[in-house]
Amino acid sequence: MTDAPSASAASTETPDFPAQPDGATAALVLADGTVFWGRGVGAATTKVGEVCFNTAMTGYQEILTDPSYAGQIVTFTFPHIGNVGANMEDVETTTPAVCGAVLRADVTEPSNFRAVSHLDGWLKAHDLPAVAGVDTRALTRRIRDRGAPNGALQHAPDGVIDLAALWRMARDWPGLEGMDLAKGVSCTQPYEWTETLWTLGAGYGALDAPRHHVVAVDYGIKRNILRNLAALGCKVTVLPATAGADDILRRKPDGVFLSNGPGDPAATGEYAVPAIKAVVDSGVPTFGICLGHQMLALALGAKTEKMHLGHHGANHPIKDLTTGKVEITSQNHGFVVNRDSLPDGVEETHYSLFDGSLAGVRLKDRPVFSVQYHPEASPGPQDSHYLFKRFVDLIEKAKAAAEPA
Repeated sequence: MTDAPSASAASTETPDFPAQPDGATAALVLADGTVFWGRGVGAATTKVGEVCFNTAMTGYQEILTDPSYAGQIVTFTFPHIGNVGANMEDVETTTPAVCGAVLRADVTEPSNFRAVSHLDGWLKAHDLPAVAGVDTRALTRRIRDRGAPNGALQHAPDGVIDLAALWRMARDWPGLEGMDLAKGVSCTQPYEWTETLWTLGAGYGALDAPRHHVVAVDYGIKRNILRNLAALGCKVTVLPATAGADDILRRKPDGVFLSNGPGDPAATGEYAVPAIKAVVDSGVPTFGICLGHQMLALALGAKTEKMHLGHHGANHPIKDLTTGKVEITSQNHGFVVNRDSLPDGVEETHYSLFDGSLAGVRLKDRPVFSVQYHPEASPGPQDSHYLFKRFVDLIEKAKAAAEPA
């Protein structure tokens, strides 16, 4: 790492960049001029986005295919990334939306019986650049102390790297606040989902006797969310992020799921919140996570705000106020619901034991609830799988109440 030059991020004067080290074929340049040199991995290309860090020790392939990382460059705090290779099963979406990755150690040959390819080849196939050999501890401390910066990442196998151009890209990138990124990662056509959870030796299962019908609005949904719903007997109809209330409710769902996704909830909420309001008013059991949680809160009258550095990892302790239990959760979000903005009739159900931020809400008089984190994990602990059962219990209770006496 080379510390930021004296020029400020807002300055139009090009900083005085340091000389390129021997063997460097990639660089990450932050908006303040800080340079992280390294060795290029993956695609020979340039990407710009918000630089965050993820503290998970496993599941890098699931992390890199999480649509919630659209517009972001992920720094892995665990040093050994790529050591178990890549495969076709551990992906959360077909086309990764992440901008790139920052690694501590060089990617080694894979050593895992499930590996079918090298991470380097997998990154190239998806046009994703990465830089290895970076002091990720220093970068993580910088993000922790100063907040998530904009950065530009370039992998140039010939070693020709234009630091000034990268700095201008990072400086001029507008940032995630105000960005609607859900449309870019959502499906474009409705589809049905019946695949269930993975088991060793058998792979993924199939739902053969659905008991409930759930409509899931895709703001950047992960496949393991759908698998958890299917594993509990739910046939899922997935709709694009722009689906209106009429399109959702005409399918007569037993429940509505509001998915995770990237970007600013207030920006996506311009078109999503009216639909969510109508769904809530209909009385259909509704469950939201991550971006879906944030936009549900907006629909209920609360407010959201950008976090200093966000929560990204698989070791976040959350307390469930309805049971008193603490669960270790997987999280990936840079925005949060403002607790003080919760209106009457909406109560807090979960909060973070890391920083005290609000992590879950429910309506007191309707079967509607949401959480800020990822109960499906992938990667991460399965402590929060009970939330899918809580959703199905609400569906079954609503169906029982609707049956004639």
